[in-house]
Amino acid sequence: MSRRGEIFSGLSVALVTPMNADGSVNEKMLCELVDFHVDAGTNCVVPVGTTGESPTLSHEEHDRVIEIVCKAASGRIKVMAGTGSNSTEEAICMTKHAQEVGADGSLQVAPYYNKPTQEGFFQHYKAISDAVDMPHVLYNIPGRTAKNIEPETICRIAEACPNVVAVKDATGSLDQASHIYTGSDLTLLSGDDSMTLPLMSIGGSGVVSVVGNLIPQDMLSLIEAVRSGNLADAMERHHKLFQLCKDMLGLSTNPIPVKAAMALIGKDCGPVRLPMTPLTDDEMNVLKKTLADYGLAS
Repeated sequence: MSRRGEIFSGLSVALVTPMNADGSVNEKMLCELVDFHVDAGTNCVVPVGTTGESPTLSHEEHDRVIEIVCKAASGRIKVMAGTGSNSTEEAICMTKHAQEVGADGSLQVAPYYNKPTQEGFFQHYKAISDAVDMPHVLYNIPGRTAKNIEPETICRIAEACPNVVAVKDATGSLDQASHIYTGSDLTLLSGDDSMTLPLMSIGGSGVVSVVGNLIPQDMLSLIEAVRSGNLADAMERHHKLFQLCKDMLGLSTNPIPVKAAMALIGKDCGPVRLPMTPLTDDEMNVLKKTLADYGLAS
């Protein structure tokens, strides 16, 4: 079965949002990040997701970041704009703006905090699909949103919404991912770097990556190894990447570790915004060792 969302196969990188010392968005650095990923061969960039600190950006900043990224991309790289919300009306409004400024698709996180029923999830995505005719990627991350979009619901959404094209799966459940893969023609993307190889082994097409902010070419090499059927190479790359991937999401709350890591390797994107706080000294020492072991910093 062909997959409807292969436009987003490969490596999509969940961009950090660079900040100036005063906490404002560093627009110049944001453009430089897009150029960096174009040069690296990254397939798609994802502005203002969780990694982009979307919860602490104002609506104006959120729209502005998407606009800057789309302009900087200028057709050289795909843009999947993070426009999800726990308010359906707000998600539609932000998604319409993303379409107007040139995004190739939207990333729609499951409504968080208000914990919809499965029918609520279905109606939420159906409303977005009906209102904005562009490709949409569902983002299922119950560890952040407090509720799982059940695979039966995702398959139902896929059947009713032809412009819902893919799922970014961050459930950690290969059974759930397998259910979605066999029950729909949605493209399956890993929402967790360390699950890229396992998810691709059951039919996944790539990853929406955090660690790709640091080492996009290494993530691309892993994906290519899987695609070419070179399992030994893919496993070797997976195990080399594992601790770095684990630290990016486990050392502290994303995007605290990845912003700290970027500063340590010479790609300083500034501070995180409250309520995010910097790594502790002990956490920073762990990160420095992981980066050194990987060969990224001494």
